[in-house]
Amino acid sequence: MATAHRSQIKRERNAQKDTRPSAKLSFARIPVQKACFVMDAIRGKDVETALAILQYNPRYASSVIYKLLASAVANAENNNGMNRANLYVAECYANNGPIMKRIQPRAQGRAYRINKRMSHLNVILDER
Repeated sequence: MATAHRSQIKRERNAQKDTRPSAKLSFARIPVQKACFVMDAIRGKDVETALAILQYNPRYASSVIYKLLASAVANAENNNGMNRANLYVAECYANNGPIMKRIQPRAQGRAYRINKRMSHLNVILDER
């Protein structure tokens, strides 16, 4: 079994890379379930509409995702030379991050566990 040279393997791996503009936020202090409520509202929408939805959404997650979407738009304009008017939110998703475990003292010497959940947020744009 002959294997390919290391540079050839890298070349093939880079050819399969996704070239769509994106932005990623790791370790956001938002539970995945709460982030998904907001992300479901903007998935498939054009960028201007999605930014408007996020700007006037009262949830805390919307302010974080607004910055993430603005970063993805800036990446598309500056790195890929895309036109802002043609962009739309192709994919956006939240994955589970680590959980900070805290203790809440309760009556009679008991201790209740408090899970402070984190998430990894991703926004991927595309041109129409």
